[in-house]
Amino acid sequence: MKNILKIFVILALAVSAIYAGGGVRNGTGAASQLLIPVGARGVAMNGSSLAGSSGLEAVYLSPANLSFDEGTNVLFSHMSYIADIGVTYVGVSTNIDGFGALAFSLKSLAIDEINVTTVENPDGNGQTFQPTFMTLGLTYSRLLSDRISVGLTMNYLTEKLGLVSANNVSFDIGITYRNLANIDGLGLALALKNFGPQMKYDGSGLYINATPSSLERGEAAYKRDAMSFELPSLLEIGMSYNLVFNASNYLQLAGTYQNANYYGDEVRLGMEYGLNDMFFVRGGYMFLPELTNEDANIYGLTAGVGVKYDLGGTKIKVDYAFRQTKFFDDNHIFTIQIGL
Repeated sequence: MKNILKIFVILALAVSAIYAGGGVRNGTGAASQLLIPVGARGVAMNGSSLAGSSGLEAVYLSPANLSFDEGTNVLFSHMSYIADIGVTYVGVSTNIDGFGALAFSLKSLAIDEINVTTVENPDGNGQTFQPTFMTLGLTYSRLLSDRISVGLTMNYLTEKLGLVSANNVSFDIGITYRNLANIDGLGLALALKNFGPQMKYDGSGLYINATPSSLERGEAAYKRDAMSFELPSLLEIGMSYNLVFNASNYLQLAGTYQNANYYGDEVRLGMEYGLNDMFFVRGGYMFLPELTNEDANIYGLTAGVGVKYDLGGTKIKVDYAFRQTKFFDDNHIFTIQIGL
């Protein structure tokens, strides 16, 4: 117990150092693709299952929870996101005895072609471009004991908008304690996510033809210097508790507090009911205690269902989630996971 508390204190001090002097920079975070959730179970519980998640779907929530799954797993997920954007997430993981768990993941955004507009052609000049946003992740997680797990994810980010692009790396660190204080089913987790160097766009699209007013020479090409932005760093602390009624029924209650360097604090609550470890019903909601504007949170209730079936050693999970959304169409997420 003392060792785990020391680890939590060290992480908390690291967070204080990273956030010092940063303040709240609403709307200035780069690489917003990092904030798009993946996996139907996590979305259905509104991201509250920081401490209660496991396996590949938990990589987005906390890399520490990857090692709570055994064997080899493959996951595919697709979400209909806002503004007709599709989000595809694929991952594969394996748990190696004596070494830990490894996972590779890829998140990609599908965005339709956009017309190129100029000052002379505000409705389009006949050309189009298609934005590209991808996150490639490598995760390592290890059980320090039968209760404590730690994990690290390194993400490689790439974004391209026409003739400009940006590449960067980010890191997630997580630690999870299961059966806290010898209470069966009680979990505590801490995660520090999306921290790394600033991100900056570059490319030929930053050049502009101009004639300097102070010099006697003709028009020339000048490159505009794009501004650098911080990554949308997050500190999350979560707890979960499993109420086991009998061998066939359980209820998981989960809550997560999130502090971000780019927006107000968030409180996420969720639950999952499981029957015979085969059928699942989930729900969740998020609060923004610091922001009183009713439009500050465009997302409402989340809900979902899931089915898990064992085919002679091969486990198949199919999950669906729904997320209520203001101003845009509601989000729908489907996830299929195969465990060997």
